[in-house]
Amino acid sequence: MAVPADDKTLNLQDELSFPILLADRVIKSAQEAESSKQECSDLAMQVERLSHMLRSTVRLAALSAHPLYERPVRRIVADMAKNLERALTLIRKCKHSGVLRQVFSITTTADFRKVSNLLESSIGDMKWLLSIFDSEGTNLSLPPIASNDPILAWVWSYIATIQMGQLKDRTDAANELASLARDNDRNKKMIVEEGGIAPLLKLLKEGASAEAQIAAATALSNIATDKERVISIVQNLGVPIIVQVLGDSSTRVRIPVANLVARMAELYPEAQEEFARENATRPLVSTLSMGAVLDDPKLHLGKTTIHSLVQINKELTKNGKATSINDHNNSSSLLGRSHSSSTHYDGTSRGGHYNKKEREWETESPEVKLKVKVNCAEALWKLSKGSLENSKKIAETKGLLCLAKIIEVERGDLQLNCLMTVMEIAAVAASNSDLRRAAFKTNSPPAKAVFDQLLRVTQEGSSPRLQIPAIRAIGFLARTFPARERRIIGPLVVQLGNNNVEVATEAAVALGKFVSPENFNCVEHSKAVIEFDGIPPLMKLLEIQEQGPQMHGVVLLCYLALHFSNSKALEQAEALKALEGAARSVVAQNPDLRDLFARAIHQLTVYQDAAYPHRQPSAT
Repeated sequence: MAVPADDKTLNLQDELSFPILLADRVIKSAQEAESSKQECSDLAMQVERLSHMLRSTVRLAALSAHPLYERPVRRIVADMAKNLERALTLIRKCKHSGVLRQVFSITTTADFRKVSNLLESSIGDMKWLLSIFDSEGTNLSLPPIASNDPILAWVWSYIATIQMGQLKDRTDAANELASLARDNDRNKKMIVEEGGIAPLLKLLKEGASAEAQIAAATALSNIATDKERVISIVQNLGVPIIVQVLGDSSTRVRIPVANLVARMAELYPEAQEEFARENATRPLVSTLSMGAVLDDPKLHLGKTTIHSLVQINKELTKNGKATSINDHNNSSSLLGRSHSSSTHYDGTSRGGHYNKKEREWETESPEVKLKVKVNCAEALWKLSKGSLENSKKIAETKGLLCLAKIIEVERGDLQLNCLMTVMEIAAVAASNSDLRRAAFKTNSPPAKAVFDQLLRVTQEGSSPRLQIPAIRAIGFLARTFPARERRIIGPLVVQLGNNNVEVATEAAVALGKFVSPENFNCVEHSKAVIEFDGIPPLMKLLEIQEQGPQMHGVVLLCYLALHFSNSKALEQAEALKALEGAARSVVAQNPDLRDLFARAIHQLTVYQDAAYPHRQPSAT
């Protein structure tokens, strides 16, 4: 009885030994045949060729310097075993004689031809298999087993080359897999199913050449376009390898690797936490900070210690007043050892390696520098989204200061990605008071730098694409600002009247967080909104016949009415009438707002009835 070819408990040697034994039985049975001797002999010759090829494969597996790529071996050997069993069954029938021989002779001619064709296909499969293991480069011929699916043969050949070939051939094969993966999802799925992830990660980790690493990272990025495939990379222990390469590799290699991090983090939340455990944000922030210069080195301080002060004084004496983010973070890296016992700001060790990276950075073209920073900023954005651990680590590595500086001086995708990162960290801080206090304390230099840039982007009004995340970030941090911090409210009120409906709506949402009863300073912030003349643009927003703008505008108006129902501005704007007019449509879409509406309308009604005793009651 045949051993199941898909039994995963069998090692490759055992799986190859079964068809070898089966081939020996076929040859012996052919020698014992009493009828159709020539046909049996012809089959035996075919089987003997297969037996030699199988033994060559066993020797190759035993002597190869690299682990043999097993996937095509197992598929081809399993198919061959079925063909050998059919040959054995047919030849055993030829041991009959007499009347039985005459019965069987009627059907055996076609049967022999069919089995011979099957064995010939197995011979073609084995010739192809040995060729991909022995050849110097990739073999793009088609084995019979893949005649209906040539992509399968190419995938097998490329993976075998990546796992067992020479460096140049491995690089070329990785580039070919990247191209196949770019074509369609079926190819991506096939590469994963045929075991392509592990060899690509190995090629990436080895760092034999920048070209090989770029090819491997690009292939992995093209494969990692859905959750299941990202899970495959994580399960193959890809995250530690990726983070190591981010810290140790050349600038050009970090471009596709950072892109891979962004894709994995976006598609699989558990990957975010894996990257947090490996401290992936550290090399990303370090790359972003390359070449950046801050005007005041004291801004680098988080928790000031005697050690850090001594180090900074040494830097000032040596380098003058301006110092780079990287310089300081290397000098103060001892402060971060509670988070990473043996790594520094860029995720690497100090000394010659760090200087080498700096020198390499200086020689790179502006295009390469920009591209790697854009990708690293996007990776930070995706890592920080909804992740407390990654958001904390970005803040701990002085990442906020770096992000603020880039938002100030850069434009385009780099500025946007940094802004989105700040927004996502702010979103996490909105629901975590510890992060909010640690990262966004209003008197800390990094927080001040971030707030300044958020306000600047909000006020400039050059691009809604930038204004919206800036305004959202300010809104997320609403509970951070004390009552006396009025410089935040004014710009938001101005944007409440922005001609762009999305920007105006986001301003209403942000202001709603400032004046919400959940905000301890809601009364003072409400007063500031009214004093900055926020009621007129708010009433215009309510006139927009769209669900989003109208709802958020009405919520803001309700909060203001709760805190300042006696406001002349609300009275002059006929806020009560506006709320009553919007109540039915908004509450119908948002039933949870019914209580807020009722309380706001009641407050305004009570005030107006008290101020005007002869006023006719409003319809409710």
